[in-house]
Amino acid sequence: MAKRDYYETLGVARGASAEEIKKAYRAKAKELHPDRNAANPDAESRFKEVNEAYEVLKDEQKKAAYDRFGHAAFDGGMGGARGGAGGFRPNGDFASAFSDVFDDLFGDIMGQRGAQGRARAAARGNDLRYNLRISLEEAHQGLTKTIQVPTAVACGTCKGTGAEGGSEPLTCPTCSGMGKVRAQQGFFTVERTCPTCNGLGQTIKNPCKTCHGAGRVEKEKTLSVNIPAGVETGTRIRLAGEGEAGMRGGPTGDLYIFIEVKDHPIFVRDGADLHCRVPVSMATAALGGDIEVPTIDGGRARVKIPEGSQTGRQMRLRSKGMPVLRTKDVGDMFIELSVETPVNLTARQKELLREFDKLSEQNNPQSAGFFSAVKGFWDSMKG
Repeated sequence: MAKRDYYETLGVARGASAEEIKKAYRAKAKELHPDRNAANPDAESRFKEVNEAYEVLKDEQKKAAYDRFGHAAFDGGMGGARGGAGGFRPNGDFASAFSDVFDDLFGDIMGQRGAQGRARAAARGNDLRYNLRISLEEAHQGLTKTIQVPTAVACGTCKGTGAEGGSEPLTCPTCSGMGKVRAQQGFFTVERTCPTCNGLGQTIKNPCKTCHGAGRVEKEKTLSVNIPAGVETGTRIRLAGEGEAGMRGGPTGDLYIFIEVKDHPIFVRDGADLHCRVPVSMATAALGGDIEVPTIDGGRARVKIPEGSQTGRQMRLRSKGMPVLRTKDVGDMFIELSVETPVNLTARQKELLREFDKLSEQNNPQSAGFFSAVKGFWDSMKG
């Protein structure tokens, strides 16, 4: 049976550019892949035809020979080499053809472009995390904090290369510097990290005695961190390039500072607002008066208590709360009253309270309303 024209197989015109040929192949390979066409017995043979056509047309020399002699260029009839250095077996292994576009199809998903680019890029150092606890006052004001971070830094002896005495690392003989090795499994070429160089693409003949070929050493680094006003628990601050040094001169990772704001004995934070529960005496709550309360900046504020105030009553002090991170806005402070019942009364105090209680039956609106509702409830239950 005569073979189909390679251009027809891929669905492109003669004279199509290399990019057009690759684009057509990608579309056909996706469409006819056996895993997607389990119910179609012809899909596998057509898939092989597509790979065979692409293997020829992607190569300029083979394409030129095919354009001139057709299929005879590879059958030995027109002087084409068979199995030699310049030869080609169209019906043989097409794994390399599919592998050429595998990186193009999926490389961007992994954030890199092609196996060669991945292998040549030196391994990036790890990012580090540092948990920093600060007080509410420090979160209000902002501060500069000095921290000690255990990390890995570039080796000063070999300047990060991992090689002794100024010598250079050698290209890995197993993967030829690619950092990856490929093995064919059926229709696919499986790519794995090179076991010889662990993906670095290089080997060290004379390792540095200080870092033992790693190109980095463990060290505690002192850093100054600026904590802006308004941070709260969970705020993350990124220090670019302050993480671990990469292996053998690879780029440095980042350091992430995670903030934890400690609980305060007086103030409770709610976003940018602060809440402060203030106890007041029965007399002050009943008669009204002025009290002095603290503010988060270390100052004091006078608050007027209205007559007849009850427990839970709130008063607002505007702009006395926390600053909003990276803005000029400031939250409010809320004073919540807690009417305090006196304890350890003297005999005279008890006597006065009893007398006061007899005289204040009409001064307790909540009690009157509550017990009136209770009486109605009991009467309805009797009915």
